[in-house]
Amino acid sequence: MWRSLLAAASGALLYLSFAPRPLWWLAPVAFAGLGLTLHGRRFRAGCGYGFLFGLALFLPLLSWLLDFLGADFGPWPWLALSATLALYLAIVGGLVTLVQGLPAAPVWSAVIVIAAETPRAWFPLGGFPWGRVAFTQPEGVFLSLASVGGAPLVGFAVVLCGFGASALVARRRREGWFRPLLGPVAAVLVPVVAGLSVWTTVGTEAQTGTRTVAVVQGSAPDIGLALQGQRGLLRENHLAETRRLRAEVDAGRIRKPDLLVWPESAASMPSDRERLDAMVDEFGTSALVGALERLPDGRVRNVVIAWEPGSGAGERYAKQQLVPFGEYIPARAIARLVTPFADDSDDVVPGDGRPAALQVTGISVGAAVCYEVAYDYASRDAVRAGAQLLTVPTNNAWYGRSEMSYQQLAMARLRAVEHGRSVVVAAISGVSAVIRPDGTVVGATELFTPASVVEEVPLRSEMTLSDRLGAWPEYSMLGAAVAAVLTGLLRHRQRVVISRPGSIKPKPTR
Repeated sequence: MWRSLLAAASGALLYLSFAPRPLWWLAPVAFAGLGLTLHGRRFRAGCGYGFLFGLALFLPLLSWLLDFLGADFGPWPWLALSATLALYLAIVGGLVTLVQGLPAAPVWSAVIVIAAETPRAWFPLGGFPWGRVAFTQPEGVFLSLASVGGAPLVGFAVVLCGFGASALVARRRREGWFRPLLGPVAAVLVPVVAGLSVWTTVGTEAQTGTRTVAVVQGSAPDIGLALQGQRGLLRENHLAETRRLRAEVDAGRIRKPDLLVWPESAASMPSDRERLDAMVDEFGTSALVGALERLPDGRVRNVVIAWEPGSGAGERYAKQQLVPFGEYIPARAIARLVTPFADDSDDVVPGDGRPAALQVTGISVGAAVCYEVAYDYASRDAVRAGAQLLTVPTNNAWYGRSEMSYQQLAMARLRAVEHGRSVVVAAISGVSAVIRPDGTVVGATELFTPASVVEEVPLRSEMTLSDRLGAWPEYSMLGAAVAAVLTGLLRHRQRVVISRPGSIKPKPTR
């Protein structure tokens, strides 16, 4: 019973390490608890404890789905998604029991945990990477490792530290303090020392000049799904906030920005083209505008459009990583059970795979639209294509005053360090923010408040080691996890064969 309670408590601790709470240090404590729960257990029990850990994590972490769907759909979509994600951690719990007898077991256990995040980002229905371990670390000692190995390395360091601590406790109970404890101690200390050391290499200085950026948050009423179809309201709110900002600039109270950034789907194209042309021309400033664009064949794309004074709309990026049951319906018969959009909305058309590096105000700006910030490739591809600044346009007005916006902001902070770029988060209803290349938030808005944030940001061109390595850290951990599990299975089979009656046993020495 105590193991079940510890597994659930550890999952709850991992949830508490996520934003908006600045409790990043709870994440390794959570995995220390999970390691103690799994110590000495077999595969089936490990699966059960892993599932409890996962439920205690995902049920509260994804509770914002209740705000999104409202009372009409009940708790079933939230419960189903939470249970599906918990199944991944059930498999993790079972696999960790197979490698406990290997040398450097905390390393292989941590590799398994992080490797399981890769298929979770793929399956089912394009995956759901929300709740990755690295997203607990928008600040703290491990964040700097994002510049070396991205989110996979940050997550690995957190889990290794936790499993090392659990191995240290378990070995003390079994062998006392006087036996060699070098391995567990190293597993705890090396990630911490590495994280602290790498901070000295995280660059924040401007390399290709600076730009003054204005994030425009027009906000929306907190009415949940009733916002559907209120495209005109969103546009007018953002035009009104832009006019207010312009008045502040004209009065000399705010420095004139070089770039305006509007949130995801704040406008509609082509119906709003004339209004947006006028807004940009009157302000005399370049802009990035998030819009839903209706194509000539009637289909819709979720785009970010670069706008220039005098010349109008230019380059655009179409969102590639669409939200299942939100922006497209993979199985409408099933979808009717979980979303109100099954019959009264068309599938959004995904982008063509080109990197989101848009030329605007004389620089290259990357865009990871809303959900895409949870995926490693979106911002990385933009930086590799030359982006000197990153943006995250998002529409989170349907999620009420839940933790969803803060969780997304934490992901953006990780991306800033991962790519060595300033990141501008532009949200319909908050939280909008400007983030420095070291993950520091230098300006932010409140939820459901019309506001603008104007900050000067450094432009950077140097790629981090993480950008150069690309997906190799992720795939390396996946390969290492497979190798470790196979080795553990082989050792287990050898022990079973030796223990059978009549099996060949070594001759006693005289």
